[in-house]
Formats: sequence, C-alpha cells, structure tokens
Amino acid sequence: MNGAAIRTTCAYCGVGCGIAAIPTSDRAVTIKGDEAHPANGGRLCSKGTHLGETVGLEGRLLHPMIGKRQASWDKALDLVAKRFRETIERHGPDSVAFYVSGQLLTEDYYVANKLMKGFIGSGNIDTNSRLCMSSAVAGHIRAFGEDVVPARYEDLDEADLIVLVGSNTAWCHPIVYQRIQAARAARGTKLVVIDPRRTETCEGADLHLPLKPGTDVALMNGLLAWVAQAGALDADYLNNSVSVPDGFWDAIQTGHDLWSTAKTCDVSPALLQQFFELFTATPRTVTMFSQGINQSLRGTDQVNAIINVHLATGRIGKPGAAPFSITGQPNAMGGREVGGLASTLAAHMDFAPDNVARVGRFWAAPSMATKPGLKAVDLFRAIGEGRIKALWVMATNPAVSLPDAGRVREALEACPFVVVSDMMAQTDTSVHADVLLPAAGWGEKDGTVTNSDRTVSRQRALLPLPGEVKPDWWIITEVARRMGWRNAFAYDRPADIWREHARLTAYQNDGARLLNLRDHATIGNDAYEAMEPFRWGDMPFADGRFPTTEGKARLVPVKQSDVQAPLRDWPMTLNTGRYRDQWHTMTRTGLSAKLARHREEPLVEVHADDARRLGIADGDLARVSTPQGNSLFRARISDGQRPGEIFTPIHWTDQQSSGGRTGLLPRPLVDPHSGQPGFKATPAGLEKVATEWKGFLIMRGLDPIRVPCLWTTRITVPGGALYEIAGNGDPARLEACLPKGEQVEAIDATRGTRRIAIIADGRLAAVLIVTRSGLLPSRDWLIEQLAAPEVGASVLAARGPGKQVDRGAIICVCFDIGLNTIVAAIREQQLVDVPAIGQALGAGTNCGSCRPALANILAQATQETLHAAE
Repeated sequence: MNGAAIRTTCAYCGVGCGIAAIPTSDRAVTIKGDEAHPANGGRLCSKGTHLGETVGLEGRLLHPMIGKRQASWDKALDLVAKRFRETIERHGPDSVAFYVSGQLLTEDYYVANKLMKGFIGSGNIDTNSRLCMSSAVAGHIRAFGEDVVPARYEDLDEADLIVLVGSNTAWCHPIVYQRIQAARAARGTKLVVIDPRRTETCEGADLHLPLKPGTDVALMNGLLAWVAQAGALDADYLNNSVSVPDGFWDAIQTGHDLWSTAKTCDVSPALLQQFFELFTATPRTVTMFSQGINQSLRGTDQVNAIINVHLATGRIGKPGAAPFSITGQPNAMGGREVGGLASTLAAHMDFAPDNVARVGRFWAAPSMATKPGLKAVDLFRAIGEGRIKALWVMATNPAVSLPDAGRVREALEACPFVVVSDMMAQTDTSVHADVLLPAAGWGEKDGTVTNSDRTVSRQRALLPLPGEVKPDWWIITEVARRMGWRNAFAYDRPADIWREHARLTAYQNDGARLLNLRDHATIGNDAYEAMEPFRWGDMPFADGRFPTTEGKARLVPVKQSDVQAPLRDWPMTLNTGRYRDQWHTMTRTGLSAKLARHREEPLVEVHADDARRLGIADGDLARVSTPQGNSLFRARISDGQRPGEIFTPIHWTDQQSSGGRTGLLPRPLVDPHSGQPGFKATPAGLEKVATEWKGFLIMRGLDPIRVPCLWTTRITVPGGALYEIAGNGDPARLEACLPKGEQVEAIDATRGTRRIAIIADGRLAAVLIVTRSGLLPSRDWLIEQLAAPEVGASVLAARGPGKQVDRGAIICVCFDIGLNTIVAAIREQQLVDVPAIGQALGAGTNCGSCRPALANILAQATQETLHAAE
C-alpha cells in the first residue's frame, strides 16, 4: 500500500513536529520528518522516529465493553447517556465529571467542553494538562490578562542568551534542544541551565546553576534586584506598557542581595553573579521553562517571577526576547484554547457573567456553567468522598499519573459509574471501568493540534479505524445526542467542529482577546483537509499592549516561601520526571523494542554519598517511601543528583512492572492559584532492599504474563519480551510461567545458578536464567535467538560460536549503538569530538538527543586515557 506521504503531526510532546508518513501495509508506516513544517524542519527525536513501531494492534481495545462483556455501540452509548442523565436528575450537574487529556485533538476537546459546560451545566471537566502546565496558564493570565505564550521558536534562533529553567530539554524536547545548539554554533548564543539536577541538558552549557529545589522565586527576585541596581530596567517600557503595584520595588530590594539569594538557593555567590551579569548584559534573552517550574506548590509564583524579569527589562514582544513556557503534551495548547481546563470557560474566556452569557448565546446552551469546576486533584478527591457519582475518563491514565495514586484508585473503585474511552484494552485506570469505549489512536485520528508556540497543525489519519474503533469527537457527540441535544451536536466531520471553534474565538471579540481565528471560521471541507501549519498571533505584545482592562501587563509581587527542611522520617527530597525515549505511561512507547533499550527499568537516581551512607550499590533494588506510599526501583548512582535528593521516572505502571510506581509517592498538595500538583519536592525515605536471587526471563510473543517474584520489569524486545527479575525464596516457582515445549536445563549448584530453555517446534520459546551468587550473561544474543529458525540446547550457554561482542547499554536508539561500542571506537580511532563519533558510527546524527550523552562519554574516556598515561 505504498503511496504519497501523508503530512501529519507527531503524537508526543508540545514541540509539535511535522511528520511525513507513508503507510506500507494495513498496520505499517514509514516515518520521516516533514521538512516543510516550521516546528522541526524535518528533524525528529527518537520517539517520533520510531512512531511506526507503535501503530500495531497489540493490546488494543477494539470493541465496546460493558463490564467484562463485549457490547454494541448502541447499547454502550445508550447506557452511558442514561446513567449520566439519571445521575444529573438525582444529584445535580456537579455530580458528574469528565477527565480528559492533551492526547485529544482540538475538535475532541471542543465537543467535550461544550457538552459539560453548556449542556450538562457544570464546570467539572479538567484535563491531565493540569498536571504539567496549568501554573503557566495562571501566570500568563495574572501578568498578561490572557493565556498567551509570548514567544516563537524563531526567537531561539535570534536570542543571544537562552536560559533553561526546570527543563531537561535535551531529553524532553530534543528538537528544541537541537535548535538551541544550532543557534549556539551559528551565532555564539550563550546557554544557562537552572536545575537542581545535572542532566544531559547541562552538558556543554555555559553555566549550570544547581539550585535548591523550590527556590526559583528567590533566584528570579534576586536577578531582578541585581538588574535594577545595575540600571538595566527598561524605564520607558515600564512606564508605557506595565502596571507596577505600590511597594513593588521596595520589596524587591529587601532581602534579595546577591549573598542572601545565593544562601537561599544554595548556589555559590560567584556562580550566581556570573549569571546575573550575563543576563544584565544580554537584552536578547529567551527564558524557557517547563515542568521544573510548573510542577511546584508555588508554581504560579515561579512563573510570574520569570515574567516579572522580562517585563521589567522590556524583553518581550521582540525578536529573541521572551519568557517561553514549553508544554509537555501534543495538544495541551489546543485544550487551553477551547476551555478544556476546569478553571476556564471557552476560547480564552473565564467565567465572568458577560462571558457566560456570550458563550451561552453562541451555543444556544440550555444550562451554562456559571463557575469553575473542580481541578484534577480536587476532582478525584470529590469522587472518593462520593460527591461525584459518574465519571468519564478520556485518553488518559489517572490511576498512574495523578499524585497519591493509591487514593485515586480507591476513588475510581468506589465511584458508582466510570466510563473510560481509550485505545488500549487494559490500563491501570481501565480496570475500574463499568463501560469501555474503543477510541482512535495516533495514525487513525483526524483533526488539529496546537503546539507550544501557538502553531496549529493538522493531524491526519494514515490508517483505517480497526475493529469497531471510533474517533473521540464522534463518541462524545453520540452521547450528547442520546442525552437529548441532537441539534447542538449535529457534526458530521471534524471540519464542522473546527469551524464552530473558530467562530467562537471571533464571536463578539473586539480585540479584547488575542485568540481570534476569524479567518478560519468559514473555510470549506477541502481547505480544512489541505490546511497548512499556521500560527495565531505572530509576535504577541509587539505593540506593547496587553489584553487587560488597562491595556498594560502587570508585575505580580511574589515572595519566596520557606523551603521545607529535611524531616526525620522522610529525610530525602524526591523529584520526578521523564526519560528520553519514553512517554507518559508507556501505552504507546512501551510497544517499541528500540525505545525500550535506553532505560530498560525504572531507576531511582541517588548521589554517591547518600548511597554509601545507606549501603546501596549501583544496581541494587531500593525502596522509595513517602507518607502516601512506597515502590521499588533499581538504584543508579549519579553525580548529577544533589546530596539528599533522589529522582524517579513517571512512566512505569502495573502493566510493565511490579515496581517503579512513581505516582504513588507525591503528596496530593497543589498550587493555590493553578491547582497544579507539586511533583518536584516530596519528602521521602530511601532504603536498600536485599534479594536472594536475580535473573531474567525471555519469552516469545507479545502477550504479557505475571511473574511471581518481588521485582519484575517487562521490556519489549524484537519478537517478544524480556523480564528482569529478582526475589527471595525458591525461584522454582517461576517455572509455572514457562510455556509448553521441550525443556532443557543446566544447574550450577556452587553459584545457585539455574538455566532453563523451552524449545517448541525447533524454535526458542523461552529462556529462564536465575542465580544466587553468579554473574548473569548478556541478554542480546538470546534475544536474537527468538528470530532464529531453529535452536538447540547450546542456547543455555547464552552465546553463539566465536567471540560475542557486548554492546553495553544502548546510547543511540536511532542506530542501536551501545556504550561499549562507542568507548571502543573513541579509543581505537582516537575520536576527539561528537561529530567524529557520528562520522565513525552514525551515533547522534539522526535526532541528536544522544549527543549530550556522547559528549559525556567522550570526556570520561579521554580522562581515563590521560590517567592511564600518567
């Protein structure tokens, strides 16, 4: 089925990269970057590059389900409509809620928001975007009067200084990071990274400020005080375009001197002064921030502290000068535009009476919501308390991603009626559903998304809808019709919804709101199909005017709150975040064998001093505990951690591992302005967990199994799965997991090692190797045998004839190149820089997201060579 490339948009982060995809069979796609797309110019990160590996039907939900039984669409939709209607009649509109997702397209988001706020009559629709960028929304509204990101990607090309705050850009937004590196190479742009951890983004930066977690307000207030004392404020801009509250400057000058700021932030005064002087001397500055700023109990204040500096120095609305919030999800911005947050109404309007009346007229809505609904954490608390009695979860997995996820699961279990529409048959959330509705996934969806710099792009269908799968907008519309609102939801295609959304942004909008898609309100179906990427508001605030009542931006007074000291029972500080090659809860990326190899298991990263004190060695199992719960992780000693601080990834769920459940650990506490949870600084404890044996299990086929042991992590490999395992007691019970077939085994009683292979029809079906004191062999050769046409008992040796090369941990996922291969090439070919590694091996020449790691490996290898020569 080869044909012309279909231009679409990536399914992952808020960069919004364009993709040129060519379907090659019913469920196979060739992926390339779209060279004409302004967000990426043809570049793709490792996740985008391997999207073609994730479009199969493994684990897909293909039919509606009521309880455990397959049902027709009519029966399932009728039941959803009936139960929601009855709940509203008995308990009122606020007894129901939708919890939606940045994975939805703008058209999906629009109809869900319209149904809840205009027809059900409640504000109780919130989104998992609440967890990643709602503090930026609240900060923008406080400062600008509207949720507008005042930056473009081109500003990165034109800046003389880029400051990354709380953003591991090299891993989480690799294409943006490559753009930054290109600017540095082309015009000498300086790079400052502000982050408690020394991440790969810090490699090669001009400065890294490893500040104490939660002290960003003090840092930015200190910077503003320094700039003011240096006479670098933009007096004309402040006078003409900014409202300054009484006493603002006195508060900034009090307690924000260099030494006080350095002490609060736990950064050396000399390093802090370097940053302050560099910022002061560089007018063309972009400050880019992400989850490290937003996911805080004072996230909104941290956002405003950054914006205050830019407003006071006039570094906004100009090329190469802006505060820049970069989002985590592909359509977090589209959700913000239509009103997908419980705290907004629609089309960048709040719940002011005039706005409620305006939107009500436009929708001809019978029951307009008149106040904000419950934000994510409060929403699930209300479910647990019995105040919300019917819930619809769309395209997200709150049983994993919300803080204090154990309580979230209890709430889902107690809720009288739970609907989940998802593309996957089994998630940690879907097991609690009364009704499961099969929704379209990437490659099957058709609509639009908006990326972090306000560029709207089309996401186009490449593949037919499998089974009885339907698009989210269709599912929501059908429920709305069955609830009695057929005429208001008479949509036949996504283009119908897009036009209505565009009309609403323009409706009675006399310039009070910058979001205005008037030019798209009447486009035809053909024009919608052919839509090119476009950005609304090319350079916001270039005229110095803002959508506030006074037409000016506002400096917002913010004060550094006390940072919690270590607690006796919880002496560590837990930070959480993403891995380079995984995405959210791995329902998509977990299907890719290549993406699985970079970080195969969920790790807890810990400083060497803490590990030594706790008796933890690299590779041990360790338990992370908080007042909310505990989970096991594989320990990784890292000099990138500050002493007393640990880091765990957000991705692992019950579907992939017996541990790694980071969502269990954070407190359900939120920012008072945005309602965003504080994932970045949870009091925690850490302890070693001893096991009597360790091993691995390799299985042919993709069907997951439950391995009865303390530690198990499932890793997708070509042709099957690898399970890393460890435990106590007799490992013989693991044999119950093995498939039927001819069993061959070898036992080394001295080391307590047992090797078992199962051969079925001459081919390898499974290998189990466990040991109490011996070393485990490399997995790579055994994994390759899953594809071999025949295999014999020699498989127990775990290596083929001749010398086997151990590639080591995979560093470059794009070309499957391991650490040992890279180190050997550096030494044997005397490679001196990252481009030379790329020329020799290809590593780092595709998406580039491994280039910081290559630089670090090169530096270590060079250092070891120098030491050896001494």
